Amino acid sequence: MTAGTDRPESNRDRKTRERNLTRVQARAASQQARAEFAATLNALEDKLNVPKQVGKRVDRAKATARSFYDEQPGTAIAAGVAVALAIGGIVWLVVRNATKP
Repeated sequence: MTAGTDRPESNRDRKTRERNLTRVQARAASQQARAEFAATLNALEDKLNVPKQVGKRVDRAKATARSFYDEQPGTAIAAGVAVALAIGGIVWLVVRNATKP
């Protein structure tokens, strides 16, 4: 018989088709697993990259400080002066105690 005639599918042809389909499914599943694994590794790298995380937090703090200054410039200046005085006082106390005999 020729290939164009309708003939019932043989058991061998069915098994070959199923095996090929299973290989295609396995290849697709492995590609999906690789993509998920790569995404997980990228997420872990971002989370464990300390300099990158510090940079993000510093940028966020700068943005917050700028918006605070834009909304309440007098209060922001007063807070800056208070922080500078507190740091200066701590340094003065440390130096004074270090130089005492």
